[in-house]
Amino acid sequence: MARPDIVVVGASAGGVEALQEMAAGFPADLPAAVCVVLHIGKGLGGQSLLPEILTRAGPLPAQHVMDREEIRHGRIYIARPNRHLTIEAGHLRSIDGPKENLARPAVNPLFRTAAATYGPQVIGVILTGLLDDGTAGLAEIKRKGGLVVVQNPNTALFPSMPLNALRYSDPDYVLDLPEIPSVVARLVRTDRTGKKVDEPMIRTLIKLTCPECSGPLWEEKQGSIIEYRCRVGHAFSPLALSREQHEKVERTLWSAIVALEEAAETYERTSDGRSAEEAALRREQVAAIKKALKEMNSHAEVS
Repeated sequence: MARPDIVVVGASAGGVEALQEMAAGFPADLPAAVCVVLHIGKGLGGQSLLPEILTRAGPLPAQHVMDREEIRHGRIYIARPNRHLTIEAGHLRSIDGPKENLARPAVNPLFRTAAATYGPQVIGVILTGLLDDGTAGLAEIKRKGGLVVVQNPNTALFPSMPLNALRYSDPDYVLDLPEIPSVVARLVRTDRTGKKVDEPMIRTLIKLTCPECSGPLWEEKQGSIIEYRCRVGHAFSPLALSREQHEKVERTLWSAIVALEEAAETYERTSDGRSAEEAALRREQVAAIKKALKEMNSHAEVS
């Protein structure tokens, strides 16, 4: 019999408010450690006041994780900006490493390492957020016999993360946000035998390249979960990969438009003093460039 005593929580957009409400609902004697990953926006300069916010919100002290810190019950541990939070036996790690799902810290590394280390002692919780980070990690928690709790998407400020978790991770509980702390507190006091599921990993090298580093990309399929991972370790869900490829195409497209505009202006400025034949050729080149620009601008507007 295993009693869950590690609670791992993932959130993205709208997560500060959701985490405040969750922290406020925990009892002061919670016999578990709570580990949190909240995606930090790039524009925040690496600053996070989340420990202070959550400490004020509820009875449990909250803090950023120190690398190799011993896990203690009755505390909320928060991933540092630009550092993944992972779990080893008895300890927490705050580590650098490749981004996963376009984020560092990312939810999946926390969930995956918690499942690998503590199996049925883990409760995984997904709150409000964009895209689907955490879905693969929840599936791994389920495979190792842990419990999965998902915020009701209808009550989430941003329902994408809960919706994808519902679709692919077979949650044990789907709860409105105010219910989650009390249910989690009850579960960590309950002995249970988790049902482990052995699903093979099918790994296939595909023709796409990693949008972060342009390295070779493998498709990893385990049960209903598909992820894409490169040799370096960048990892993407299908949603994250599609989004990043779209942004890469858009960046490339606008760079090409700038280059064509500069080429057209260069040809026009350097046509003076040339022979009639060369001037005619330059005019043809400018006309061709402007036609290409018109087509590319039209494509950019559609995208």
